[in-house]
Amino acid sequence: MRAVHQVLATLGYGDAIGHEVLGIQRVLRSAGYESDIFIESVDPRLESMTRDYRELLDVSHADNLLLHHFSIGSRASRTAFALPDRMVLIYHNITPATYFAGIHTELTRQCYLGRRELRAYVDRCDLALGDSAYNKEELDQIGFPRTDVLPVVPDFSHFDREPNDLITREFDDEWTNVLFVGRVVPNKKIDDLVRFFHAYQRGFNPRSRLLIVGAQSGFDRYLTSLHQLVATLGASHVHFVGQVPDEELVAFYDVADLFLCASEHEGFCVPLVEAFYTEVPVLAYAAAAVPATMDGAGVLYADKDPLHVAALMDAVVSSGALRDRIVDGQLAAVDRLRSKNFAGALLAFVRGVLSGSRATPPHVSADFWRQFDAAQELEELRLERPALYQALPSQKGEV
Repeated sequence: MRAVHQVLATLGYGDAIGHEVLGIQRVLRSAGYESDIFIESVDPRLESMTRDYRELLDVSHADNLLLHHFSIGSRASRTAFALPDRMVLIYHNITPATYFAGIHTELTRQCYLGRRELRAYVDRCDLALGDSAYNKEELDQIGFPRTDVLPVVPDFSHFDREPNDLITREFDDEWTNVLFVGRVVPNKKIDDLVRFFHAYQRGFNPRSRLLIVGAQSGFDRYLTSLHQLVATLGASHVHFVGQVPDEELVAFYDVADLFLCASEHEGFCVPLVEAFYTEVPVLAYAAAAVPATMDGAGVLYADKDPLHVAALMDAVVSSGALRDRIVDGQLAAVDRLRSKNFAGALLAFVRGVLSGSRATPPHVSADFWRQFDAAQELEELRLERPALYQALPSQKGEV
């Protein structure tokens, strides 16, 4: 049987893409395919489960299939592009670079290049899959000829463990716990969460705390600005917890009274569904893929005025009957999500691509990517600085 490998820029521990990649490998191997994971960088805890992307050169074959997880520009991505293997692109969306400008120079560059590089794959892929309808729509707009959705069906097995007792003893009390789970990065708008919580704490419930659980590394400048905001507002009991193991994550969901999300850019947002599963009512900003992910459940808001959001927070927390109705709706949404046949859909896509006519194999010259980058830079000059673009020589050697 032909091999179906996965390739991606980075594999993180405990994040949504990481769970999906490992889940895909389990499905493929159970179906009899040889399937390895090739990466450029990986969390040390997952290193034994992966291979360096450069080893793709040793296993590449025109009859094989690469599942290319695209979420950022990378050397792994460009290597995969040049190989003769068939390719299915799985698009996890790329956060607009403007969110990271002035905060994380390298990530700003990677996101910018990634969105630009994505267009090169329009003719390279046999199929392009969004992991949400929102992401598929973006692929359609770019011009991919064959697109579909490989639905994200979160694996909740990491919740099947006892919660960490220390977390429970510290936070399971008469206070109201407002929870957010996700990376502490600018597009998640943690600063808005702080403003909303401060308005709620002052206007409705002084016996409340905000628990922000998620990785913080690489965004020291943003984290510093959040601490400064907390101090400026005079907010109290705001906890930046950081990334936690599963036992602690379970405990934080257990003690939470409300899950609050202010993110402005999500391709799916798995923590929303985790909150559904753990019966924590969700209040989330209606942006990007969030409304589709919530599937009619939870509570969406469109107005980011802190007093407005604080009033919604109080309404959800203070009414047991309302909370119960919200949780019932969220559990129904989880049931609808889990009824989707992820393994069947994945294998159908794989078999369809392997048995169908393939896209034209790439012909990649040694300077292909240099020419691609140069062409894109010229196009940006034409659009953004037309006077400078028009001043360029029209023919080689012209002065």
